[in-house]
Amino acid sequence: MLNPIWLHTFKTLIEVGHFTQTAEKLYMTQPGVSQQIKKLEQACGHPLIKRINKQFEITEQGRQVYQYARDLTQHEHKLMESLSFDDPFSGQCRLSCSGSLALLYYPKLLKLQAKYPALSVHLEAAPNYKVLKDIAETNIDIGVVTHKPSASEFYIEPLGLEPLCLIMPKRFEGQTINSQTLINCGVVKHPDSAHYLSLYFDQCGDREFAELNIEKLPTASYVNQLSQILLPVSQGIGFTVLPKSTFDSFIHKDSLSLHNPKVQVTEQLYLVHKRNRELPARYQTIEKILKESVSHQTIS
Repeated sequence: MLNPIWLHTFKTLIEVGHFTQTAEKLYMTQPGVSQQIKKLEQACGHPLIKRINKQFEITEQGRQVYQYARDLTQHEHKLMESLSFDDPFSGQCRLSCSGSLALLYYPKLLKLQAKYPALSVHLEAAPNYKVLKDIAETNIDIGVVTHKPSASEFYIEPLGLEPLCLIMPKRFEGQTINSQTLINCGVVKHPDSAHYLSLYFDQCGDREFAELNIEKLPTASYVNQLSQILLPVSQGIGFTVLPKSTFDSFIHKDSLSLHNPKVQVTEQLYLVHKRNRELPARYQTIEKILKESVSHQTIS
């Protein structure tokens, strides 16, 4: 490892351009400056400057060492700034959540980033298990999940309730929806459809729906791309159950209708991060957006 004191002396010499002035700036003697430069050259195995009387020219190897010394100084400054200054509107924020929540959060986070350009948002859509795995391995810093994880490994905060919707083609708007209607319509399936269907049928307050066997519902279509799930429904093909945030973000939602349940169906959301890990102040700004976004979701 190159001696950082020698590197600093060499960097100062190149920037000042004179041995005597370098010595004055560093509170050294001129022979002391010369000795440190020679030691640095010996450590590098190459001449770093070409001496011409009382002047010098930097060699190609010297240019590389000078750039290295500059980089070290810049890295040190950045480190000291990060240790002593925690700006709530600056730095990278890494978070993860479901695809439906990503559709809800991302536009709001981008709006925040446009307001504070020094803030950088890294958002990843992932299932619950992947969110928790990435937090545990510090690949991301905070996440939103729908299943409460182990309190011994994670800090857990109830974030709010995400409404679930049974979404039908427009032609069913205002009609009474029963189990036979759903069977005749067929379900548009997706990776989370069994989970959402079970949750909705169990909690919506309709005994007829609760008695439906979701495994025997006819399949109208299947797609694993979140942004495409409502496309067949908007074209009159099938029904599905999804978070309200997915419905709200769909561009053709005027071609859809929502079932009006006796009891609103919701799914609990949890904000999580690694236990005993102190997060920078900027995450308080992000968490505020996450909480406000969920609290504003309603079924109309």
